Amino acid sequence: MSEKTNAKPAVWFWIVSVLALLWNLMGVMAYLGQAYMTDEMKAEYPSDQLALIESTPAWATAAFAIAVWGGLLGCIALLARKKWAKPVLILSLLGILVQFAYSFFMTNAAEIYGQVQGVITPLLVIIIGIALVQFARIAEKRNWIS
Repeated sequence: MSEKTNAKPAVWFWIVSVLALLWNLMGVMAYLGQAYMTDEMKAEYPSDQLALIESTPAWATAAFAIAVWGGLLGCIALLARKKWAKPVLILSLLGILVQFAYSFFMTNAAEIYGQVQGVITPLLVIIIGIALVQFARIAEKRNWIS
């Protein structure tokens, strides 16, 4: 049985991986900003947005954490050319789906935040999450990660 050798990744692999890492770092910053919100920060929010944030159940917050930290770790694994990037990015995608299932179906977030922040941005996050899993599959198939 012959062992597959690692192929040299295309330049676009590195570009996409770095952009994905930066995207996920923004997600981590959003999570940390929400998780460690100070009273001064809370005072800047409209009351309906703050009430929505503060009423978020622990399981939805955990899904948010899994989504962003999994995405960050998965992108680091891509840059390190590790095969475990794919399952970690799948876990991140599951976190994204759970988080936004709560947001879309169990809250009035779209009404409170508006169409862009309440609908379009979450859909963009889901699409990028799916794309990153597909990207990891392509990288694995081309032996760019092992």
